Amino acid sequence: MEFIPLYFPDKLHMVNPRGYVGVVTLWSRISWVLDRFAAAGVDLDPRTSPVAVMGNLYGNGLKHLLRNLLYNPQIRYLVVCGRNRSGSREDLINFFTRGVEDYETLGIRCRRVVGTNRTVDHLLGPELFHRPPEILCPGDLTAPDSLAALAGIFARLKPPSGERLPERIALALPPVQVSRYPGNPRAHVIVRDTPLQAWRELLFRLVRFGHLVHLKKGDRQELQNVKVVVEKPGIERAEELARYGFDLERFRAYQRDILDPAPPPGDTSYRYGHRIGAYFGVDGLAEVVRRLQEDARDRHCYISLWDTRRDLTATGGRPCLVSLFFRVFEERLTLTATFRTHNAVDAWLENFYGLMAIQNFVARQTGLETGAITVFSHSISVDVQEYQRAKMVAAEKKFELLFDPHGTFRVTVEDGEIVVYHLYGDMVINEYRGKKAERLQHELARDLALSDIGHALYLGRQLARAEMALARGEPFEEE
Repeated sequence: MEFIPLYFPDKLHMVNPRGYVGVVTLWSRISWVLDRFAAAGVDLDPRTSPVAVMGNLYGNGLKHLLRNLLYNPQIRYLVVCGRNRSGSREDLINFFTRGVEDYETLGIRCRRVVGTNRTVDHLLGPELFHRPPEILCPGDLTAPDSLAALAGIFARLKPPSGERLPERIALALPPVQVSRYPGNPRAHVIVRDTPLQAWRELLFRLVRFGHLVHLKKGDRQELQNVKVVVEKPGIERAEELARYGFDLERFRAYQRDILDPAPPPGDTSYRYGHRIGAYFGVDGLAEVVRRLQEDARDRHCYISLWDTRRDLTATGGRPCLVSLFFRVFEERLTLTATFRTHNAVDAWLENFYGLMAIQNFVARQTGLETGAITVFSHSISVDVQEYQRAKMVAAEKKFELLFDPHGTFRVTVEDGEIVVYHLYGDMVINEYRGKKAERLQHELARDLALSDIGHALYLGRQLARAEMALARGEPFEEE
């Protein structure tokens, strides 16, 4: 039986296709390993060598290597040698000696090699191998004793005795369909001009990065501690809201309700207007207005809606909106709201319209201009029953050019150096100089000079072009 690779034939080095030994060189170059094999006296003649094939194993290639072995059951031995930089040797050994366990990552059902962090698809397992290959490890081949061990291994190898080989198994790779993409679920910050823009981006983040969680009330796609900043809060056109199933008149009714301090009716456990305006025996908004009228720089204008004694022990009916903080910043009244839990699809935008009503009420009473509204959501999620609707909104996302509040950059080549001018408006506020784009890249990253990914990618392209022009002695002009 000849060795026929199903995966990465161009990455493998064939020695004797009729051999019965596979050599896994881990992270070491195959050409270097060939030299070490020759130094150890291993037969590498394509007509007589016991070695069928050589190939690297960096880590992610384990599933491909195993499939190649299933299709080539004549491989009786695996000689694993070379530099083991990522633990791929242990991944391979443990697969055959300790097996795999069911695992889930990024919403994908898969298997993990026991004792490692290496995952393989759910189709792979050691039980598929009718006769697992014997794994032999001579070391990294850098020391004389390692070469001696290699020579000893090949001296002791027993050629196949002519027994019937198992059938080839062609195991297809299943398509990868992740339900979420990797990322820190507690690090999302969204800054947009309008409420609707912010809501659309919020759904995009939840669809792409949200984690599936299982609650008593059902499954959710969730993120934690999401921060959304709306720089220019204002009422949007009714037609735009209607596109997404929202009713402006309903939002207006909600705005009136959130300013009403009346107690909740008998069938309702709480009302935001009541919690803000009467529940704790104080009219919170009136006190905020009074404090800001007395001192516009006041930093005590904080309203809590959460009643620990009642809400932490009650069996139901707890408020989702738990705090409001008013602050005059850069001559405008800003509002920061914190939500304990948040329904992103149906409730977030309606809640935001309520916050606009609260901010506008205080602004009118104090004569202040309104500024940004910031919303923190400790637990924000999409109900799986609404997931398709969220996906439809997320799918609308288009390429967009966002202004980087950290400023802009101009790249030139001057006096044999790449020069990056950091501008804010028409003013140069810093400059970076060097002959290598990589050095400038690290300096810019260290200083947090950019805040937008698209901006950073653009600047990276210009730095690479400038470095190339400098090396070639050609003029450089920024795109």
